[in-house]
Amino acid sequence: MKISIMESQDKPREKLESRGAESLSTAELVAVILGSGTRGCDILSIGKRVEALMLQHRQALSLDDLQGVAGIGAAKACQLMAALEMGRRLYAARGARIASYRDVVPLLEEYRHKKQEYFVVLTLDGAGCLIERRVITIGTLNASLVHPREVFADALCDRAASIIAAHNHPSGSLDPSNEDKAITERLRKGGELLGIQFLDHIIISPQGEVSLKELGFV
Repeated sequence: MKISIMESQDKPREKLESRGAESLSTAELVAVILGSGTRGCDILSIGKRVEALMLQHRQALSLDDLQGVAGIGAAKACQLMAALEMGRRLYAARGARIASYRDVVPLLEEYRHKKQEYFVVLTLDGAGCLIERRVITIGTLNASLVHPREVFADALCDRAASIIAAHNHPSGSLDPSNEDKAITERLRKGGELLGIQFLDHIIISPQGEVSLKELGFV
């Protein structure tokens, strides 16, 4: 049913106000975030298309995927990506207990199939619980892009006790490159100087994942 002909109390925003966000379908939640549709594209229809994409791509959902939906331009796609990332940060990841590199893998799934390399840093508190996950750089990794000052700046602000680094290999290979090993060693030494333990460097790809600590490089 088009939103324009719905009873007022059944419209997504009014429904949220009267019954709470939990009463809305995923398509209705999308409609509230976006606010309005476009000529020929009713907002609930857009919401259903976005919901289908979310179910299809899950953590790998991209800005390009959303902009492929009729009625969603760059601004609305950015709104949705921001909302999704906020939800992931606040409810899915923060506070998660990290006991081994296997506990980190679910927090990296959205990067597994990326076509560019994403270098990610996770900051942990003294109990080994996640404080924050951040992308430090995007693109082919080298020592100038992944500098200790960029990596540890946020860790210092977070008052982190330790960090874990991770990046994806779009090629699918799980073999650490010489650059990967060099970056790992620089970060280990940087952590020693700052009193922030560098726990691991994880590589993830469509073929699996590997821990440089378990390979003996940390």
